[in-house]
Amino acid sequence: MPGRIDSKVIYEGRVVRLSVDTVRFPDGSEGQLEMIRHVGASAVLPFLGDLLDPDPDVLLVRQYRYASDGYLYEIPAGLPAGPDESWEECAHRELEEETGMRASQMTPLTRIYTTPGFTDEVIRLYVATNLEPGELSRDPDEFMEVVKVSFSEALEMVRDGRIVDAKSITTILFTDRFVRGDCRENGPTGAADERLRVSPS
Repeated sequence: MPGRIDSKVIYEGRVVRLSVDTVRFPDGSEGQLEMIRHVGASAVLPFLGDLLDPDPDVLLVRQYRYASDGYLYEIPAGLPAGPDESWEECAHRELEEETGMRASQMTPLTRIYTTPGFTDEVIRLYVATNLEPGELSRDPDEFMEVVKVSFSEALEMVRDGRIVDAKSITTILFTDRFVRGDCRENGPTGAADERLRVSPS
């Protein structure tokens, strides 16, 4: 059976753990792979208006990212506060901490492997609606501003390359096609409702 035979930890940090794994491949051969293990994260696209308004406003954050050598437009996201915090609770908390808004409804969309060639990081994606004011609470190394744009503008930002963050692109396009699109085609009690009840495990 393919899978891990052995693992040697090279570095263990606050966010990731780097190891060199000895792996058996599907053809029976063996080799070594560098592997970054990551606890995972939640990410959420917050809607200020009704999800099915013709062109509701959404909230993005413009955040400094050292790895990208500058600022990126993103949806709010972050790591769980601990092993007992659920992915949905994490999404609620990160939304409030980064934007200062709370959501009374958090709808799961799907999950994505960010870079499966070398990391097991999975991000669970959500849409937040019915927002109300909350309280900002950012980490010392978080430098960001909240940006309000229309949903159509967010789509255009994906198209023209202003949004290049993968989790944000995926969430925006998924919402456009499978949430807003399905609801327009099937009505609020149609297939889209079934899609929204699928929780990203």
